[in-house]
Amino acid sequence: MGSSICARARDAGIAEWHAHDIRDYTADKHRRVDDRPFGGGPGMVLACQPVWDAVRAVEAMDPRPATRIYLTPQGERLTQRVVEELAASPRLLLLAGHYEGVDERVIERLGPREISVGDYVLSGGEIPALLLADAVIRLLPGVLGHEQSAAEDSFSAGGPGAGRVLDCPHYTRPRVWEGAEAPEILFSGDHGAVERWRREQAVARTRARRPDLLEPPAAPD
Repeated sequence: MGSSICARARDAGIAEWHAHDIRDYTADKHRRVDDRPFGGGPGMVLACQPVWDAVRAVEAMDPRPATRIYLTPQGERLTQRVVEELAASPRLLLLAGHYEGVDERVIERLGPREISVGDYVLSGGEIPALLLADAVIRLLPGVLGHEQSAAEDSFSAGGPGAGRVLDCPHYTRPRVWEGAEAPEILFSGDHGAVERWRREQAVARTRARRPDLLEPPAAPD
């Protein structure tokens, strides 16, 4: 978070972030925040009290309403559409799960939006929280150097495929590298033709690599 685009956003006053240790809010004299699961089984579970008190205390540090997010494999899949929605929020509060998870009673009480970064298991929700923060920050107005950069990314509605498709291939100098030449169309000076080529390439790449993205959205229940 202290380098590249996130750092520039912070230095420009566009975004800010603060990390909080749940252990600072536990009532346990040994600073424990977890315990064994009821019913037996492996691992540990984050307890209600420290999570509840941490969230309430952090929310009180800023008058802006916070969108509560719990990073968990059980959540909805993180997509560009979800990132765009979150980027419109004035403030995000990210709760990183750990161990076997968080006591379900406090999750029900907090009512966060539950989000998963993919169908795999990590040691905790800290890396997913970083991933989500990076994806959101780069969409904030004024963060990227070119106003079209975010709109033309893979999965963005304004991208080369005019839909949620993968990005088209990109090339830069030299024009010929070890016998491989960049496509001639990119030197034509015909901006309309270049855009059409990029769109065709984006759709073709999506069809070959992620055909699921080209499927029509499921009808609502």
